[in-house]
Amino acid sequence: MNRLLIILLLAWVSVGTVRAQEPDSLQRDSIAKPVDSLAAAKVDTTAGETRKERRQREKREREAAEQAQVVFKDSARLALEAMSNRPWKQSLMVPGWGQITNGGWWWLKVPVIYGGFVSAVLVFEFNNRYYHDILGEVQYRINNNHAIPPETKYPQLGAGSQTTDYMITAKDYYRRNRDLTVLVTLGWWGLQAVEAYVTSMLKHRWEIDDDLAFNIAPTLLANPGSSWAYRSQPYTIGVKVGLRF
Repeated sequence: MNRLLIILLLAWVSVGTVRAQEPDSLQRDSIAKPVDSLAAAKVDTTAGETRKERRQREKREREAAEQAQVVFKDSARLALEAMSNRPWKQSLMVPGWGQITNGGWWWLKVPVIYGGFVSAVLVFEFNNRYYHDILGEVQYRINNNHAIPPETKYPQLGAGSQTTDYMITAKDYYRRNRDLTVLVTLGWWGLQAVEAYVTSMLKHRWEIDDDLAFNIAPTLLANPGSSWAYRSQPYTIGVKVGLRF
């Protein structure tokens, strides 16, 4: 019995020794098999997906790649962007406010801005007044067989269908100018906001140096052509002028 136990113990020790002395390639093969099976399963899953699933997977991959490329801005950069964006927002709320925030020539810009608004109001009132006057007279003429209203403002035009047609054309003219004035006013409002934005960008984002100078230097200019005079004198003395910022 003891002899049998000794034989089994020796056999177990010899098997462990042989297993420890196996080549690394055999051991790597035994470990790599589960990994290869997982990769094959992944390929099979990707190959068997539908077109909709493939588009969803590609979308998720693109979103993950975009999130990985997010650039974080420092506090100084954020402060500069806030300083550049504040004036045009202020000008949209109150015309001229952004120009005052930017400083500089704001005392000249603000009167020009409000002068444009005042001019737009006067033009609107003029066209609107004539539009309503002519509209009331046209309505009276159409309802009364092209007769002249008792309190007409245009007695020199006279009665008749031709006069009514002329006044209808005039009515449309004043109405069109009135509506166009509203559009021009909105454009003027947006233009002063754009001016505030551009001025703030030039002030806070770009550096404009007042140190401008001309650079003047002598140079040789090649004479074009192939005549005898150019052959005898291929170059001409000239002056090169440059602008240095």
